[in-house]
Amino acid sequence: MRVALFATCFNDTMWPQTPRATVLLLERLGVEVEFPVEQTCCGQMFTNTGYAQEAIPGVRQFVDVFGGYDAVVAPSGSCVGSVRHQHAGIADRAADPALRAAVEAITPKVFELSEFLVDVLQVTDVGAYFPHRVTYHPTCHSLRMLRVGDKPLRLLRQVRGIDLVELPAADECCGFGGTFAMKNADVSVAMGSDKARHVRDTNAEVLVAGDNSCLAQIGGLLSRERSGVRTMHLAEILASTEKEPA
Repeated sequence: MRVALFATCFNDTMWPQTPRATVLLLERLGVEVEFPVEQTCCGQMFTNTGYAQEAIPGVRQFVDVFGGYDAVVAPSGSCVGSVRHQHAGIADRAADPALRAAVEAITPKVFELSEFLVDVLQVTDVGAYFPHRVTYHPTCHSLRMLRVGDKPLRLLRQVRGIDLVELPAADECCGFGGTFAMKNADVSVAMGSDKARHVRDTNAEVLVAGDNSCLAQIGGLLSRERSGVRTMHLAEILASTEKEPA
């Protein structure tokens, strides 16, 4: 099986440790991962702000770069959600039947990390060890668009040494939403503050999620509050193999 890593542009730019952890994890599980260097943005930032026409080149690039692979894995529910739920409409806007056919062919092969691990590799114990108190935030795109359900939690529960605690009101949005956070800053901060309060209530050392954009929103507020809670992507915890005590 030919597997490609779709790092996503924001991870590549701001959180490169996440795609690196994804590759480390998959290779530990026996998956040979390729990284096509021609990859770029999925086009979500254009589509979500009303510039769907400008997203067409990004969709063309996506299918050209990833079309030959059996599976495309991304550590981002948000970007995978864009591929699955927006690319077909963008192809229709381009009035290009060949592009629409290419989108339809590749979409079923694009997976968020937890989906690929649980549904494709059929594994929940990835051999991780992370002896810390952790709480999990299910991001809106992974929860509502991709419907990954409890797959991330099933993976986390198998991590050795972890103290996994439930996050109150976990399914509430963190208030980020891309440009929503800039256009509606007061509402965004209020929503994020509620989420940060719930995180503090767990006494967790680490907040984990499947999207770094949401972690940036919540983590920024936790940092300003000097909570001492750090944020980590799911891939980083699952890739962790801190040695267990003898």
